[in-house]
Amino acid sequence: MNWMRLAALIFSIILLLGCTRKPADDFLVFEEDYFNALLAFEPTFGTLSGIHQYDEFAEDLSRARLDARLEELRAQAARLAALREQTLSAEESVDAEILQARLAAEIFAHSEQRIWETNPMLYVAVPGEGVDALLKRDFAPGRERIPFVITRMLAAPRIVEAMKANVRQPPREFTELALRMAQGSVGYFRDTVPRWAAPFATVDERERLEKAALRAQRTMEDAAKWLERELLPRSTGAYALGEVRFLHKLQHEEMIQQPLRDLLRTGEQTLARDQARFRQLSGAASIRDGMRQLGDDHPNETGLLAATRATLERTQKFLLDHQIVTLPTKKMPTVTETPPFARNGAFASMDSPGAFETRATEAYYYITPPERDWSAAHRTEHLRLFNRPVLEMISIHEAFPGHYAHFLYAERYPTKTRKLLTTNSTAEGWAHYAEQMMIEQGYGRGDPRLELAQLSEALLRDCRYIAGIKLHTAGWTVAQAAKFFVEQGGQEPANAHEEALRGTYDPTYLYYTLGKLMVYDLRRDFAKERGANYTLRSFHDTFIRQGGIPLPLIRKILLSSEAR
Repeated sequence: MNWMRLAALIFSIILLLGCTRKPADDFLVFEEDYFNALLAFEPTFGTLSGIHQYDEFAEDLSRARLDARLEELRAQAARLAALREQTLSAEESVDAEILQARLAAEIFAHSEQRIWETNPMLYVAVPGEGVDALLKRDFAPGRERIPFVITRMLAAPRIVEAMKANVRQPPREFTELALRMAQGSVGYFRDTVPRWAAPFATVDERERLEKAALRAQRTMEDAAKWLERELLPRSTGAYALGEVRFLHKLQHEEMIQQPLRDLLRTGEQTLARDQARFRQLSGAASIRDGMRQLGDDHPNETGLLAATRATLERTQKFLLDHQIVTLPTKKMPTVTETPPFARNGAFASMDSPGAFETRATEAYYYITPPERDWSAAHRTEHLRLFNRPVLEMISIHEAFPGHYAHFLYAERYPTKTRKLLTTNSTAEGWAHYAEQMMIEQGYGRGDPRLELAQLSEALLRDCRYIAGIKLHTAGWTVAQAAKFFVEQGGQEPANAHEEALRGTYDPTYLYYTLGKLMVYDLRRDFAKERGANYTLRSFHDTFIRQGGIPLPLIRKILLSSEAR
């Protein structure tokens, strides 16, 4: 065979292979391309996910990069739409649907919600988050991480300059929260970063790190001054999305499609039901009086973290003794204070390592302490939120069997899409469901204070549900929403104000209650299909194994009656 015939044969084989390549291969290529582009745009997310080839990069939030990202998203959406016209496996069809919704949500945020133009919090959080992602987990020796930490700190001026160039007439509420976050970041760069490197860095490394940290510190001081002196006076924008954009956001991010009137009716009915049970159980004259009874028994500031740690052993033991859900490991999360730059209204949160993290597998259970500059009354109101019965519920939500238990399955999720992407109504709905389910299963041995605590948490989420809708579709002010949290949810005024503020920038925080209700509906239908083979643990194990994918898709996977 001469070389020309050999070349022709090789060319024919190449054409044949190209023609017979499966559509599934095309989808896997697309999936990889999508996440490569996402993590290049959000390198901190890459670090947090355990994909460390992005550690040496920092975010670029310049207008040019944001515009390029929008075009990239639109091209990917068109490419995925064409792929979905082909025959994909059942697993890939689910992932394709997840990615289609994700792309729509990102395009919505960039082009319709325009968060880059309306929300300065987007910018001031990035420097601290990017550095903290490198510091808090020992995925590599500290000295190897120092250059990446320096790179991200040196990027702070560029990010703040992008904020100054991009943000136009934001809502006052956004600017005030951004100011709080920027001020919190100052101490982080001044104190935390140099302290982290002190035990292992050489003299030269410490000098370079401290120089970069000082630059980041001064950048955040400058950002705080700009926010207060220049942006705040012109922060007259509206936070309300309006009905159409509110429903679009809910559809894209949660895959939930319901008319607004039906959504609101569900929230109001749930609130009324929980209020009635709370009044019956407490015997108090009002919801707030009942809440105050709970709030009287709270830890002090110095004992807050220790009290939180004690709840973890109790909740984990109950799960195992009562066969609530299978835990792949008994490892506990680390309880610590919420970093200052992340104190944007959240009182407690779980920060788990990414599904691709193989070495630094620490999970952090963050508790937000009272701020030092608060009045004594404000500090006491804040601590009352962490009263002992409610703290049990918070730990059920954040740890066992809530977010932390969910995370323990992460490495078992079957695909990259399911490992990296999470839906709020699934993650928060599961955690909120866990609170009520645990009481129903006997946690607390019938202590009425525990059920009252569970109901108090439910009332808070019910109020978020309604307040989010009203703030964004019915013209409610923050003051009106705060009053609603006090009168209908029994919240202390300071906490009510923080909750109302959150509703301005987290419009669809109805996902707690709505997600919980959807999990209960799914459990009922799952039990009906399984019949005699149903157990509570079988449902929980099957549900939690799906990861954080949208609840409508979990229904299709778990229920044969809804399979495609």
